Amino acid sequence: MARPEPTPIEVLCRAAPFDALPEALRADLAPDLARVVLAPGEVLFATGDRLGGLYLVETGALDIETGGHEPVSRRGPGDMMGERGLLRDGTALLTARAVEPTRLILVPADWFRRLMDEVAEVGQWFARARPLQHAEDGPNATGLTALQVSDLMAKTPITCTPDTTITEVARLMRDHVISSVVVMEGARLIGIVTSHDLINKVLAEGLSGEIPVARVMTPDPVTIAPTQLGLDALMKLAELGVNHLPVTQGGHVVGMIGKTDLFRQQAATASHMVAEIAGAGSAGDMAHIVARVPGLLAQLVQAGVRPQSITRRMTDITDAITRRLLHLAEAELGPAPVPWLWAACGSQGRREQTGISDQDNCLILDDAFEPETHDGYFAALAKYVSDGLDTCGFFYCPGDMMATNPRWRQPRRVWRGYFAGWIAQPDPKAQMLASVMFDLRAIAGETALFENLQTEVLAAARKNSIFVAHMIANSLKHTVPLGLFRGFALIRSGEHRNTIDLKHSGVVPVVDLARIYALLGAIEVSGTRDRIEAGRAAGVVSESGAHDLLDAWDLIAETRLRHQARQILRGDSPDNFMNPADLSELERNHLRDAFMVVKTMQSALGQSRGVLS
Repeated sequence: MARPEPTPIEVLCRAAPFDALPEALRADLAPDLARVVLAPGEVLFATGDRLGGLYLVETGALDIETGGHEPVSRRGPGDMMGERGLLRDGTALLTARAVEPTRLILVPADWFRRLMDEVAEVGQWFARARPLQHAEDGPNATGLTALQVSDLMAKTPITCTPDTTITEVARLMRDHVISSVVVMEGARLIGIVTSHDLINKVLAEGLSGEIPVARVMTPDPVTIAPTQLGLDALMKLAELGVNHLPVTQGGHVVGMIGKTDLFRQQAATASHMVAEIAGAGSAGDMAHIVARVPGLLAQLVQAGVRPQSITRRMTDITDAITRRLLHLAEAELGPAPVPWLWAACGSQGRREQTGISDQDNCLILDDAFEPETHDGYFAALAKYVSDGLDTCGFFYCPGDMMATNPRWRQPRRVWRGYFAGWIAQPDPKAQMLASVMFDLRAIAGETALFENLQTEVLAAARKNSIFVAHMIANSLKHTVPLGLFRGFALIRSGEHRNTIDLKHSGVVPVVDLARIYALLGAIEVSGTRDRIEAGRAAGVVSESGAHDLLDAWDLIAETRLRHQARQILRGDSPDNFMNPADLSELERNHLRDAFMVVKTMQSALGQSRGVLS
């Protein structure tokens, strides 16, 4: 006897995350599900169409196409479509066309949104909102998930007795530069008084400074143990609406922790390193400081700090090392014979450094530079700095894109000639060099040597349509690691077998897109995220395209940083090669979606601008 055909609700609930639906909700949903049947060549939805809901492929296959009918992926049984459009404005981002007889289950749009709201597993699976992110100096920028209260608290709390007068308490606060005092009766904690109490309960009420502190203190204050996490302290302070917590262990007061301690701890860590670097006497001294950077990166990742803030902090440290080395070099070599500017390119130029980086730098010299007379000085300067950077863990550029190479140590007039030549004759090497140099950022020296140079170069490049077309074609050669059937295209051999390269196959394609947007829009900012946002404002990239690409960039960058943080916490050296099997199914799905966005944006750029084969 033939088995009965499964009902739409049975098919749907075999697939994650709908397998988590409670029975009662399944019963309510079942009558509203529908089956959609398509013949080969038939369109399920086209770009811009209002989506009827979420589609689950039951049998068959569909090609996902751009507006130009170019397939960018294929969806088969078990795949879902339409969620990105539903989560944005309800319209389709791409076109879905059946390539063989196909049957799908349709979850109506209102049901999809209801399930997102009511079923945690569904909401988590489809949510495109990024993890909670804060400004660079916000509470989650503090590494509070990695630090205990004992690491953050003041270890010698100032105390008083309950009969101490308000005036005496105020003097204690003034003399010790604190804003809270613990009230003790013998060895027993009985209260806490803060500067806030003195203002609101004493001054505002016109009370005498001779009254005992017992009258205005907060009695029996909530405490926290030194072994709890900093994040626990922050949450407890927020729940109670207070600014200070006594820290107790075994019934004894061992410290005091306040919001100020929590907010400034990790935010100050990167700046503290920069301050230490500014006073370092040698590259070796700086290397000892830089040894703490991987731990800082791991803490910031664990704390949920946004990728852009993490990479900015990493780059700030590299900038500080570079400037200090230049200062030390000048102290040893004497004053420079002509004005100079040290510039960084690559990830340092874009302020996008992570836990592993090489050097990419150059010297732009004043046009008074004479090679025979002056180059010995600048060669020594470049060697001093590049050797120092290598000592600090920034290895020499494999492509020799460093100021130690005479080619990248030239007067401004030669640099202008370089760019003019690359633009006039855009062969593959010229495209590569132009791509690197478009990311230039001044680090130290005479900034006038850099001013207007980038503006001049971008304007010239933008006017040359052949150069632009070559740059676009070159950028599209860097493809994301997706196979035809939406699986990951893994490295198949060598030491990185069964991994994906999150740098060259993940980050670089987005960096390339953003650089093209900057070229087309004459945009002078160097950061990838900033370039996409500026491209959107300039109309170079659509609002919806920029929105999706920014989401994709954030997810890819965050995945890369989390991978490196896991390696650091294991005691390994960070790299860019990640096995997707290390991710959860949810994370893999989101990463595939991010790569799909990048692939779609590459296709759209190639079709709209034309590419050279």
